[in-house]
Amino acid sequence: MHVLAIDAGTTSTRALIFDAQGGVVAVAQREFAQHFPADGWVEHDAEEIWTATLAVCRDAIAKAGIAAAGLAGIGITNQRETTVVWERTSGRPIHRAIVWQDRRTAGRCRELASSAVLIQQRTGLVLDAYFSATKIAWILDAVPGARLRAENGELAFGTIDSWLLWKLTDGRVHATDATNASRTMLYAIGPGRWDDELCRLFAVPPAMLPAVRDCAADYGVSAPALLGSGVPIRGMAGDQQAAALGQACTHPGATKATYGTGCFVLAHAGTSVPVSRHRLLATVAWQLDGRRSYALEGAIFNAGTAVQWLRDKLGIISDARETEALAASLPDNRGVHLVPAFTGLGAPWWRPDVRAALVGMTRDTGRAELARAALESVAYQTCDLLRAMNDDGVRVAVLRVDGGMTANGWLMQCIADLLGAPVERPALTETTAWGAAWLAGMHAGLYPGIDGLASLRRVDRVFTPTMAGEERERLQRAWLAAVRRQIAG
Repeated sequence: MHVLAIDAGTTSTRALIFDAQGGVVAVAQREFAQHFPADGWVEHDAEEIWTATLAVCRDAIAKAGIAAAGLAGIGITNQRETTVVWERTSGRPIHRAIVWQDRRTAGRCRELASSAVLIQQRTGLVLDAYFSATKIAWILDAVPGARLRAENGELAFGTIDSWLLWKLTDGRVHATDATNASRTMLYAIGPGRWDDELCRLFAVPPAMLPAVRDCAADYGVSAPALLGSGVPIRGMAGDQQAAALGQACTHPGATKATYGTGCFVLAHAGTSVPVSRHRLLATVAWQLDGRRSYALEGAIFNAGTAVQWLRDKLGIISDARETEALAASLPDNRGVHLVPAFTGLGAPWWRPDVRAALVGMTRDTGRAELARAALESVAYQTCDLLRAMNDDGVRVAVLRVDGGMTANGWLMQCIADLLGAPVERPALTETTAWGAAWLAGMHAGLYPGIDGLASLRRVDRVFTPTMAGEERERLQRAWLAAVRRQIAG
């Protein structure tokens, strides 16, 4: 038997077939368009996402040389917070999907500032346009007649997981899982339910909202005509939570960092809702058999973008892989630091107004120093986040990493040295899709339960810290001085 994982990302949709041992048998991918109708606005065509998803599912099944009847189940993981509103009768979206990156409702969030504490206490989230609630309300107000139709139960809301589930089941199932629900700013993560007071605050009719289920559950069966046979849909989780499962972060303190354009760090915080003193996000890590585990999450706005900047704007490298050798060519950073606040500073600073800076340059500063500063900035920001998590009571002993930047061995060693903790790079790089596949396969009886998940994980390499504690502290002080100089303006 095999499992089909749908990984619905921000710029492309992928489908992967996993075998009974958790190995990848086939992969298919298709990009879709990004729409930018105004400054700070980001939209997707939800129908295009569905078309791409169906195509890659068919392609992956064909590449694997199997029939849909040989699939034990489908698992879905997705870009979180992105908002779709559609007609229940026709299944047509009433507006383009508003993407998680979209900032059009920032003004509305400022108007609700007096409710920020209530929102954080109920949802674990910082009041921000990033999440779904204000996006839903914007669509209802922008599309004529939509609000009345929503109140009458004629419209459905969903994040991309719900939208794909609706399409896969031919409109029979309108549901989401607890991890995606916890990113809407409408879901009380303690009791685990949609919150009526928050729905009133954000002017979102509860009739629009999907049913919330476990991450491993019976989500219906795909329409037979789509894949050649009906396939049970048995797993669902937001992308960062799926990656945490894919990395087997199943005990308190287990932490993963995903390095891409930015970086998302998620730490298992146990079975009680964590409270952060550093405005880190509390979120549902997963829900199985009706029981929730929670996580602390922090986002670094600029990780891979720092290297892209060297390549695309400065032209000092032609390929990101060059940075590893350049950084390694120097005995130290020669006092040069890049504060990569191209779009502000994320957690734990939360200063979107701060801008990037190169600090400590001299006449001798060249390509190698800039490349090293860019890579070190990723490591320093990771340390900032984990220091905040430790201060919030989530002790991180080992960091499990994934994403494109983990191929850079120098950077991984740098992170280990600055953290003073081991960094583990997995053998299987498809951790997000694997998390979704495991949920579906586990529910089907193909894979072991969560207590046995770690037995399926393989480590490619462990980067062990070698830096002396005094040097680590000296470097951290220099980095923090550079950041504080930018914050002070």
